[in-house]
Amino acid sequence: QVHLVESGGGLVQTGGSLGVSCTASGPGQDFSDYVMGWFRQAPGKERVWVAATSWSGRNSIYSDSAKGRFTISRDNAKNMVHLQMNSLKPEDTAVYFCAVQKTGVLNDLITGRDVIWGQGIQVTVAS
Repeated sequence: QVHLVESGGGLVQTGGSLGVSCTASGPGQDFSDYVMGWFRQAPGKERVWVAATSWSGRNSIYSDSAKGRFTISRDNAKNMVHLQMNSLKPEDTAVYFCAVQKTGVLNDLITGRDVIWGQGIQVTVAS
């Protein structure tokens, strides 16, 4: 069974930077085959995709809201994915969820198909 644990997050001022990380674990799992990414859910809103990266980390894609400000990276040796967020805005305030997907297809993760979720971590951007 795959288990995802997020870390980082917290409170930051508008324009500041923050990072969230996710460590994956599971008996017999080779996470280097998985696509990994991040979603977020603001209060009263649906969970939406933010960023995703391929198994190698060489292909990464971003939502329009994240493009140019956020950077996703992964370390397959540590089974970790990291989201670095810069130039943060109050509208970035949300619970951020780590997500992994076994098919290796980025679009499957983006659409939420067979995604495994972390428990979520709060990011708050103060105005």
